[in-house]
Amino acid sequence: MKPSNEVFQLTVNGRTIRSAEATQAAILDAATEEFSANGFSGARVDSIAERAKTNKRMLYHYFTDKAGLYLAVLERMFAEVLVAEKSLNIKSKEPEDGIRQLTLFIWTYVLEHPHFVRLVSTENKLKAEHLKKSEKIPLIHTHFVEELTDVLRRGSEKGVFRQDINPSMIHLTILAMSFYYISNKHTVAVSFGHDTSSVEATTAWGKHIVATILASLK
Repeated sequence: MKPSNEVFQLTVNGRTIRSAEATQAAILDAATEEFSANGFSGARVDSIAERAKTNKRMLYHYFTDKAGLYLAVLERMFAEVLVAEKSLNIKSKEPEDGIRQLTLFIWTYVLEHPHFVRLVSTENKLKAEHLKKSEKIPLIHTHFVEELTDVLRRGSEKGVFRQDINPSMIHLTILAMSFYYISNKHTVAVSFGHDTSSVEATTAWGKHIVATILASLK
């Protein structure tokens, strides 16, 4: 269902009245918290409705069922990444600077959005059962690859980067180095004997990812 163009919220006699768009946003916010904390199987629709200060009838009205709501959460999450990435305007940057900014963007985003890591981990446990049903998320991945392809092509033409580079592999490498550090931070901290969450540690790791990616492109 197409949401209202107007976001409206008003409290009357202790009761919150919301527009369609505001209600959907509240449900998605609550669902993101619930699915992040408990996974798909463990998440409860009652808890989501309670967090959103609405009822299950309204939830089913907008998202059909639990699976529909979960997919909507995933699609919004990836869409938010795309919106944030577009603000970098990589195409206007010099190749090396563009790669540096895109790499740090992905690392910082993963670092600052732990629900992203948890939800992706949950969907991997489900063998991407719900992700496969999305028509939007593959398009978002395609955008990232196109951005990389452009900056790598320009770098190759200037003699800065090699010509035989697979943009998808570079994207995957950045994601892998970012994702593993966060998803395994507790075991990594024990194994390497230092606080992986400190500003010094995360800053150093971001620089290391950038150096690794740039070295692989030369």
